[in-house]
Amino acid sequence: MAKPTPLSGFPELLPEQRFVEQQVVDTLRHTFELHGFAGIETRAVEPLDQLLRKGDTSKEVYLLRRLHEESAEGHAGIGLHFDLTVPFARYVLENAGKLEFPFRRYQIQKAWRGERPQEGRFREFTQADIDIIGRDELPFHHDVEVTRVMVDALTRLDFLPGFRVQVNNRKLIQGFYAGLGIDDTDEVMRVVDKLDKVPVDKVRDLLVAEAGLDEKTADRVLSLATIRATDDSFVEDVRALGVEHELLDEGLAELAELVSACADLVTDRVRLEADLSIARGLDYYTGTVFETRLDGYESMGSICSGGRYDALATDGRSTYPGVGISLGVSRVVVPLLARTGLTASRKVPSVVLVAVVDEESRADSNAIASALRSRDIPCEVVASAQKFGKQIRYAERRGIPYVWFTNADGGHEIKDIRSGDQVAADPAAWTPPSEDLRPQVLMKETEL
Repeated sequence: MAKPTPLSGFPELLPEQRFVEQQVVDTLRHTFELHGFAGIETRAVEPLDQLLRKGDTSKEVYLLRRLHEESAEGHAGIGLHFDLTVPFARYVLENAGKLEFPFRRYQIQKAWRGERPQEGRFREFTQADIDIIGRDELPFHHDVEVTRVMVDALTRLDFLPGFRVQVNNRKLIQGFYAGLGIDDTDEVMRVVDKLDKVPVDKVRDLLVAEAGLDEKTADRVLSLATIRATDDSFVEDVRALGVEHELLDEGLAELAELVSACADLVTDRVRLEADLSIARGLDYYTGTVFETRLDGYESMGSICSGGRYDALATDGRSTYPGVGISLGVSRVVVPLLARTGLTASRKVPSVVLVAVVDEESRADSNAIASALRSRDIPCEVVASAQKFGKQIRYAERRGIPYVWFTNADGGHEIKDIRSGDQVAADPAAWTPPSEDLRPQVLMKETEL
């Protein structure tokens, strides 16, 4: 068999890297559950009409077909989900009679997009979402809540660099545009959303050429998009632009409330900023919108985003408004692994390697391992009864800190191979220090 070629956009991690990813997932799950969110998992596939009903995503969907597919379309009419929000909306509609509203869910799962792979963007990736969804109405304080929950989760990932949460409100944007007499507000938002990738002059040209604005109106649109503030002073800045509209007033009030309610989250690692250029590309957002960028990794774009959607899910009788934020787990972890050397302190979960005197005594070593495992101490029995020096090197290569030996008289000793200390131990009582029980996440200090 020829040596396989890696598939671009489908990251696979070594065990010590996978441990870092699992630590991230475990921390997120723990934090979400602390805030009362229930975990769910949705199927990997959705009907195409479900996947494509909101936003222009047709180029991103992987279609499924059987090997001998004979349909006229050449596919089975289903595709892999490209995010977790659209499947969640369908899940709510199917299970509405069994759920209590407001329904608070978290979901940590794979998704797939057929886009060009680059740093932080993959064709197969893990996302972590939180959403709160109501029936017919959802009070605004939930927008504040999901912001605080995700900031809490990110803060607990202490190996992450500092980050900046950028918030805006699409009511504010749409109200401002309506006050200017703009009809196609969605198209203007789509163009303005390019500001983090395209120079201002180019965006102005696109507003004229693609959105049909005159140059004066384009300039006023951009004057709104350049407003930034870390407090509610942005309200005065917007008012100074001289545009009036009821929806603008509503959006300003909501955004000011969000910024003020989250002001206590700001630390030396966490910044919160009202950024009036943020619009989000998907058209189902109707109010608050979020984006988050890591310090030093701005080229990756937003690692955590989302917002309020008031009409994504409806069954004709009830509407299910919601607000949520999605963190790109792979988007964060894989670049950090590559750039900083982020890794686990050992390649295996084992904290103890049980030595084997000879193959005839392997059953005794297995019994020691069973005694340790019964008290939740991860361990393994050495693969080969070689000289003890080679068994110790076996542990060293895997980063296992302790080796367990049995004396000729049947006594037990545990050796810390890092310090060389070796002491008597009882398999029914010995416990490693808490910091050794599980691998630790490490980062190369020289590359920070």
